[in-house]
Amino acid sequence: MDEKAKVAKKTVQDIEVEGKVVFVRVDFNVPLDMRTGAITDDSRIRAALPTIRYLVDHRAKVILCSHLGRPDGKVVEELRMGPVAQRLSQLTDLPVSIVSDSIGNQVQEAADDLKNGRILFLENIRFHAEEEANDPSFAQALAKLADIYVDDAFGTTHRAHASTVGVAQYLPAVAGLLMEKELTSLTGILTNPEHPFGALLGGAKVSDKISLIHSISDKIDVLLIGGGMAATFLKAQGYEVGFSLIEADKEDLAHQLLEVAGHNGASLLLPVDVVVSDSISEQAAGEVVQITGIPPNKYIADIGPQTVELFSQEIKKCRTIFWNGPMGVYEIPPFTRGTRALVELLANVKATTVVGGGSTAEIVEEMNLTHKMTHVSTGGAASLKFLEGQTLPGVAALLDR
Repeated sequence: MDEKAKVAKKTVQDIEVEGKVVFVRVDFNVPLDMRTGAITDDSRIRAALPTIRYLVDHRAKVILCSHLGRPDGKVVEELRMGPVAQRLSQLTDLPVSIVSDSIGNQVQEAADDLKNGRILFLENIRFHAEEEANDPSFAQALAKLADIYVDDAFGTTHRAHASTVGVAQYLPAVAGLLMEKELTSLTGILTNPEHPFGALLGGAKVSDKISLIHSISDKIDVLLIGGGMAATFLKAQGYEVGFSLIEADKEDLAHQLLEVAGHNGASLLLPVDVVVSDSISEQAAGEVVQITGIPPNKYIADIGPQTVELFSQEIKKCRTIFWNGPMGVYEIPPFTRGTRALVELLANVKATTVVGGGSTAEIVEEMNLTHKMTHVSTGGAASLKFLEGQTLPGVAALLDR
């Protein structure tokens, strides 16, 4: 994969920003400890720092806009952006002003008073129902604040909202540096992956990954399936899966996907052993069994050590690897071993490693291994939709080169 491949969209580096008011859509939807209001993971803020620093260094007037949580169009005190703005100020060692709304006279005055190289943070954009409705008047009010629109929120590009698509109708719209990195990395594994190319897929549902498997099955050499979705594939092959949640209506589809992968020359590997348990709880004791011996009264909770070894051997052969979805019920400590073992392996293989956002990215971050991966996407759903070949509204809205 050519890491220097240019994306088809103009970026912040392609335009003159000095002295301009630049409206930057970021994705600072960070996890919070609801008891204390403290940010528990600031990786999304840190991911956008290159764009913010570039604009500040080039003497732009920077207005930042993000959502936080799901306030459903109402003001929710616990979801105000204050703690996020404060954390950004700490990370940049720069003052960050914040206003109590996203539009209106007070916001316009603050934007008009903004000096070169300074940062203004708007209040949670989803406090306005017009945001998710992509209301044209609301988008115009946002656009009125600035001269240029920069989208650095890849994780929201699959949503046609006022701050992701609407504003781009009224201002010159370009990609931020994080957006460029996301598009370059994901485009690279779609169009020019180095082979062998392996995909490691987990998570709960086959239905979440159907389109992805169809899209990449003719590009990959090996498909490794773990997590809850493996139960549906095992059931489709006639194995007992106990109380494990399966998508009964997807069994035929699982058969088809196995055939599609084989028809396209890819090998598809399922677990050969699993960890089963009486319950999915922190008090549960796991037991390793072969897939031929899964008890009818137990749940599959993780992949077993033989599967870890089998998957590891395949991953070590690969030159490009895409991973999305944990291998077990990762939130429950007794069932994290399979996922953790493969994350540690991915962090140390000599290959291009692309991690597909969401909970998968959170796991890598929690293990402090983000720096060991080629690219960890900040957009779970967006990265999957992009790899499925879908048009992302937030990307389509940006100016072409």
